[in-house]
Amino acid sequence: MSAAEKSLDVVALGAAIVDILARVDDALLDRHGLPKGGMVLVDSEQATAIYDDMGQATEVSGGSAANTIAGLAALGASVGFVGKTKDDQLGKIFAHDIRAVGAKFDTPPFPADHNGATARSMILVSSDAQRTMCTDLGVSGLLDVSDVPTPLIEDAKVLYLEGYLWDNEATKASFRHAMTAAKAAGGQVALTLSDSFCVERHRDSFREIIQGPVDILFANEAEILSLYQTEDFEDAAVTAAQEVPLVALTRSENGCVVMRDGVRVAVEAEVIDELVDTTGAGDQYAAGFLFGLTQGADPGTCGRMGCVAAAEVIQHLGARPMADMKALFRERGLSS
Repeated sequence: MSAAEKSLDVVALGAAIVDILARVDDALLDRHGLPKGGMVLVDSEQATAIYDDMGQATEVSGGSAANTIAGLAALGASVGFVGKTKDDQLGKIFAHDIRAVGAKFDTPPFPADHNGATARSMILVSSDAQRTMCTDLGVSGLLDVSDVPTPLIEDAKVLYLEGYLWDNEATKASFRHAMTAAKAAGGQVALTLSDSFCVERHRDSFREIIQGPVDILFANEAEILSLYQTEDFEDAAVTAAQEVPLVALTRSENGCVVMRDGVRVAVEAEVIDELVDTTGAGDQYAAGFLFGLTQGADPGTCGRMGCVAAAEVIQHLGARPMADMKALFRERGLSS
């Protein structure tokens, strides 16, 4: 099936999570042994202890790939999402919110009497705008091959996969099934490495799929350095470009580097008024980039679209866009 015949721009497989955001001081991080600026997986008991120690919080549907899907929808892309929830309060919140942005979402939830719960992620924002994520994956990591809607995957130009979910063997099988379906239907496969701690856990298997079905790789500087076990960014970037057709590497205030077919393009970061919360920066970068890619933009323009989307989300609390993204892109001359 050609790209022109597909009705969806991007379908993502990821963790269906409800984010719980709160501003905290460093003392809370120290009390719970949390690495500032990182992402750690916690069990239900730990999650409850951290939640009880937090102050006033805001609950909003999240999850890395789901945030990217929400960002794409805000730009006018046609999207779908596959992720596992439970028939509980947080599961209902997630399903309502992802459908409300316009995404196709039909993954059946676990029944109410299932032992697990819909995933939640405490996002602790420090005074310096660094975000520390403590995630109880609940049932989100239990995505099974039977949950993967092959026709939906086949109907997408791009299949987007979230590295955070690479911990469970059943989910790995689901991802591999989805990748096979996407490639057979003429689609592209995109992978985000998600977090340097995630890379450390799965370096070898990440390298395996990066050298195989993955067509588009998203990573930040820390993640790509971890993947190739080097301290030299240029060395890591070159190695990635040798293994993947299209590589998009973010470097915070230094913008991004996009590499395709041996051509390297550096894109400057957008100037912002105030850094408020870095949560979702990578997710929205991927949204802007994939929007450009599915609309036929060149790599440099895709990189700029990603930077504009990332700049919007880091100027407010929360991981999803609040501005009129279509209007913002028009102001920047990035869409008509």
